[in-house]
Amino acid sequence: MSFTSVDGLTSIEQWSASGSYMRWQNQQIFVRSAGAGEALLLIHGFPTASWDWQQVAAGLQHRFRIICFDMIGFGLSDKPRNFQYSIAAQADLAEAVLAHFGITRARVLAHDYGDTVAQELLARQLEGQIEGHQEGQQEGQQAGHARWQLQQLFLLNGGLFPESHRPVLLQTLLASPLGGLLAALTRYPRFAANMQRICAHSLSAAELNGMWQLLTRQDGLRVMAKLIAYMAERKRWRERWVGALIQADIPVRLIAGMADPISGAHMVARYRELIPAPDVVELAGVGHYPQLQASAAVVAAITEACA
Repeated sequence: MSFTSVDGLTSIEQWSASGSYMRWQNQQIFVRSAGAGEALLLIHGFPTASWDWQQVAAGLQHRFRIICFDMIGFGLSDKPRNFQYSIAAQADLAEAVLAHFGITRARVLAHDYGDTVAQELLARQLEGQIEGHQEGQQEGQQAGHARWQLQQLFLLNGGLFPESHRPVLLQTLLASPLGGLLAALTRYPRFAANMQRICAHSLSAAELNGMWQLLTRQDGLRVMAKLIAYMAERKRWRERWVGALIQADIPVRLIAGMADPISGAHMVARYRELIPAPDVVELAGVGHYPQLQASAAVVAAITEACA
């Protein structure tokens, strides 16, 4: 499918039209499949959506079947207020997306919040419980889906280690008891200023406007405080999720924007301390969104690792 673009970006309407919807937990979930070959599942971050991946997806779909989806509470997917948002639930959804497309083997590329979802998927595989792990291990865990194999993992900037995560003030406030009120009162200028702050290169007006459009769809600001509970989850489940990276028995490559104030050079240093034989691609001068700020470098790092 060909697209017209603004500043090199596909419009939200075109991105939506290039995908479809699946039903999960009585909610509509946006999904997209493009390209052919081995499957590569892309898991986006907070507070944005799969639209972030468009440049990387375009660069890789000649080599892979690219599977994108918007997690529940994000982007073009439904944003129910009464849903029990958790990393475990989002991992269940990722498995359901793979099952929807009949995929039994996949690589995963994740960013930010999506990194933690990927860590949960890796932990399940290490436990040999990809079909559904022990009852009660995590709240919100749903029944497992069709068996699949995680073959390789690529991680972009994210809070892999809670001790090295440096949230911006807005994130900290969203996680406070006043988070719901603050989210409802958030306006575009504050959002745009925070996004620019975490990116070493200024994001374009088209990028920022697209992010805001997706964030506010279906009154999405109302669920932000619930979604950001992932920061507390990272601390609670640190042993499980950090342990999965340390014990990983598949190739894992970290592709990191080193100028990211949230999860940049300091997170990479911690990664090198904890992970045996770390495979790291450092992107100098790149901030929190390598997939937008250095998409060609991300594509090259993934292609080279899969050669």
